Amino acid sequence: MSEYTWAPSTDYIDNANVTRLASSHGLDSLAELRARSVADIRWYWDAVVRDLGLPFRQPYHDVLDLSKGIEHPEWFVGGTINIVDACLSRWLDDAPSANRAAIVHEAEDGSVRTLTYGELADEVERAAAGLRSIGIEKGDTVAVFLPMVPEAVVTVYAVARLGAVLVPLFSGFAPSAIASRIQDADAKVVVVADGTVRRRKRLAMKSTLDEALKMCPTVEHVVVIDNIGESTPAVPRDIRWADLLTGGLEPGPVEALGAGDPLLLGYTSGTTGKPKGAVHTHAGFLVKTASEVAYSFDLKPGGVFCWITDMGWIMGPLSIIGTHANGGTLVLYEGSPDVPDTDRLWQLAERHRVTMLGVSPTLIRTLRGRETDVAARYDLSSVHTIGSTGEPWDPDSYDWMARDVFGGRVPVINFSGGTEVGGSFLAPYPVEPIRSCSLGGPSLGMDVDVVDDAGRSLRGEQGELVCRQPWPSMTRGVWKDEERYLEAYWSTFPGMWRHGDYALVDDDGQWYIRGRSDDVMNVAGKRLAPGEVEAVMSTHPAVSEAAAVGVPDAKKGETVWAFWVPRADATEDVSEELVRIVAAELGKPFAPSMVRRVSQLPKTRSAKILRRAVRAAALGIDPGDLSGADNPEALDEIRAVVGDRV
Repeated sequence: MSEYTWAPSTDYIDNANVTRLASSHGLDSLAELRARSVADIRWYWDAVVRDLGLPFRQPYHDVLDLSKGIEHPEWFVGGTINIVDACLSRWLDDAPSANRAAIVHEAEDGSVRTLTYGELADEVERAAAGLRSIGIEKGDTVAVFLPMVPEAVVTVYAVARLGAVLVPLFSGFAPSAIASRIQDADAKVVVVADGTVRRRKRLAMKSTLDEALKMCPTVEHVVVIDNIGESTPAVPRDIRWADLLTGGLEPGPVEALGAGDPLLLGYTSGTTGKPKGAVHTHAGFLVKTASEVAYSFDLKPGGVFCWITDMGWIMGPLSIIGTHANGGTLVLYEGSPDVPDTDRLWQLAERHRVTMLGVSPTLIRTLRGRETDVAARYDLSSVHTIGSTGEPWDPDSYDWMARDVFGGRVPVINFSGGTEVGGSFLAPYPVEPIRSCSLGGPSLGMDVDVVDDAGRSLRGEQGELVCRQPWPSMTRGVWKDEERYLEAYWSTFPGMWRHGDYALVDDDGQWYIRGRSDDVMNVAGKRLAPGEVEAVMSTHPAVSEAAAVGVPDAKKGETVWAFWVPRADATEDVSEELVRIVAAELGKPFAPSMVRRVSQLPKTRSAKILRRAVRAAALGIDPGDLSGADNPEALDEIRAVVGDRV
């Protein structure tokens, strides 16, 4: 079959949010809008605020001030704001909006809880009053160690309402990883669930936090949510969530904040080095995430947004704030998306009439490995867009989902950004043709480029992904570490943000991410991204997913080792065949010197493959911090299949 390409209908284009934005400014195409959005970034981000009706209490008098340099932009100068105004308060003015579902939560056992906008606002007020009663004020930091439950959303807005700073933590972290982030953030309060359920197993969270807090003297109170009825030892600093909400204090008014006041610290996953706390602001994070959800994912008021994610990844806060800023319903799923079986994702979309469904390539490869006739078995007609981020696609899995499951009627919005970006650098839009696996092009308002080692633009060749101008949700720095911020993002190409990704723009102007530049392999002086090898291996019908790593080699400097997971119906070991396929597709110098079949690869909870850990296990060295790994036992199998090759 020929390569799949999304082709939008006239009706789809005419009714898209991004078309409304372009038309209101006399622009006839997405290409014109893209061009103008970077030619005049001040015009564009002001146009977003006005188009989406994002409320500033005190209007800003200047969109952008660069007097402190490109590394330290000030956005929406003079404006005052609070995300609670944009995400909650403005939807309470009329009964239909106030009674619309704001949150639908489904647990792994199938139980469902729903909160309307009015009910959510009431709980936020009571939670804010409770936090005030235990001493939380503007500028204090509050950590959340929670699964994707309604209380997580309530806490986000309660903290923001007070002008405090949110510190989201990955729900699968081990004590040391929790402690390092809480210590860095100087958190005064932590909100935690007693536990959660994943793959039918009860996982204690409060006891994990208690262990972490032995190293965290700044924490004064722990608010405990009774999520699964897990008994926890009584500790004097503990407060039950139910008691917090009935503390009796008045919530006080929503705090009016400066546009640049901090909203949250988004910590990196910790897969390399000390975690970095990316500082995001009320105005910047709101404007960027609202625009992503409106224009990339085409969510409208009353639309239903569902992304399988975690509070500790940037997609958690992005999903919450972006959905509610657009008046949508947010579906939270707490559990594993393959329980009781791999049809769970499709059931979730059908049951809640999801309009924007967020998936990962790894998840789709898993589902395709056990493929059934999804289109015939489930009514997925409500799905209007598909979202994806975090890792490269392989064409077979992408095309299976887009063409076979959704019949070619739904665009795949495959976007790329990061925690420090607060959204996307690259994203296609549903009104343009989208080639299989493509990231489309630059996100609106993002002046991104691909450059060589000298900072010169490249086309048709792999280079470094950079951004030449600032954007509203660009991290205001690394928390308490200015030197690290400048070193990480601004030292390689002065005046340009270097993100640490390799990218390629092809002859047709389609953009592709080729993997992290710090993951790159140097084989006989030639640079090779792991994603290139993995994409080739994944074309084999027996392969569900693959991971490639570079290991030391006396002759080449580095050689490639690769590991693959078979599809459910694959019985033969095709490792030698995979070596030949890679040699044929990428050239003999890049053929893996070792390929091994394994039953699983180590991943984060958000389904990213931990290549660093794969490489460490293969070499028999310490893999470092595995607190973000969902299945660290996968490393034992990698060690076993490598054997004495090291």
